[in-house]
Amino acid sequence: MNILIIENVSMGEAHYGFLDKTLLTMFSVLPTLYARRVYAITPKKHRVEILNERYGYIDFDKPYDIVHINFASSSTQRAYEIADAFKKKGVTVVLSGLHASALPDEAKQHADSILLGPGELNWLRLLDDFEKKELQPIYYPEKYDDSHPIPPTNISLPGLVVSGAIEATRGCPYHCLFCREGQLPGGSQFYKRPLNEVINEIKNLPQKTFTFYDTSLTIDPSYTKALFTQMKPLHKKFSCNGNVDILAHDKELVRLSKEAGCVSWLIGFESVSQRTLDDIGKKTNTVTDYQQAVQNIHDNHMLVIGCFVLGFDTDTPAIFDETLRIVKDLKIDIVDFLVFTPFPGTPLYEKLNCEGRIITKNWSQYTMKNVVFTPKNMTSEELLQGIKSLYRFFYSGPYALQRIFYGMRFGLYPFFLLLERNLSAFVQMRLLNYSK
Repeated sequence: MNILIIENVSMGEAHYGFLDKTLLTMFSVLPTLYARRVYAITPKKHRVEILNERYGYIDFDKPYDIVHINFASSSTQRAYEIADAFKKKGVTVVLSGLHASALPDEAKQHADSILLGPGELNWLRLLDDFEKKELQPIYYPEKYDDSHPIPPTNISLPGLVVSGAIEATRGCPYHCLFCREGQLPGGSQFYKRPLNEVINEIKNLPQKTFTFYDTSLTIDPSYTKALFTQMKPLHKKFSCNGNVDILAHDKELVRLSKEAGCVSWLIGFESVSQRTLDDIGKKTNTVTDYQQAVQNIHDNHMLVIGCFVLGFDTDTPAIFDETLRIVKDLKIDIVDFLVFTPFPGTPLYEKLNCEGRIITKNWSQYTMKNVVFTPKNMTSEELLQGIKSLYRFFYSGPYALQRIFYGMRFGLYPFFLLLERNLSAFVQMRLLNYSK
């Protein structure tokens, strides 16, 4: 069979200028994993082509048997356009990803089959069914185990990729009310790859640097410590994600991460309000632990990348000044300030939808840069302007330079990461100009 896997990329609804399109592409150089996993497990008897719309154009006249599109909410419009175009030509279309898993009834209007949850688990069954002409409209996720392992991802793909990608674990057991990952079919199942498989994959990466795409590498500290210990002789540099509770209280894990080559930890702080954290079910976060978590990482000469989401029901206009104060006090190196977005499939989406507070279901606006709901304790304009003001201060010339030079003491890799992320934040600020 001839199979096309599309890594769907959309610029959203906004009509960006040439400069913004160029910058967005330049600073979107991290590889995606889904297409690589599907490619890795597809039997060699099939001819598989992977296309990323950032770097290539779709040939709708090629004789494909199956077109598989994986997409998130903000890319829905483009994904459906591609799917409809291929269906008109009689090509079998398969849709997967967060949005298709959350709203399969919507997605199946544009597809022959939907893969729910981690789609690669059922990909082989779908291919067998297709060959037997017994294709099912929906495939529900199976469980990861030794017979269904997480496939490797060190597949060479076209496009500018300056950093490799690895996944050692999959899933998240925490069920935060705003997060899509743990709410969707198969998303809350936590699975660990055998350490020898992960180590061998890291060894074979052509890049010197890579990113762990795991939701969090602190869910099972014992596993992670063993992983970091075995990584020491590999002399790679990497970034990863972790939770506040472990990073604040497990100094051994933080130290081992540095010895293994870690350059930065990304932490979902989400909010500086404990009331908000409790309200959204962020059980791993206690505001009083923030300082210790950041200090432990900085003491080991690594960067802290913090994510803060604003606009929850417990937030008032005062949250912006309070967030900026705490971010400055903590000396966080890089920060993403995000507009709370009630994504389909999450409990908060269901809550706001029942309350009639969803302003639009134009999914292309679900980018975490637009206000798509009616906030409870501020206006939509106050929320958007508050986010913009945080970006303007944090990434202003003097403050950005201060943080960059402060980070130089951590070494060459952290310094270049700071430069790249600050330039990337400049792009994010420009994109906010298109927000609604």
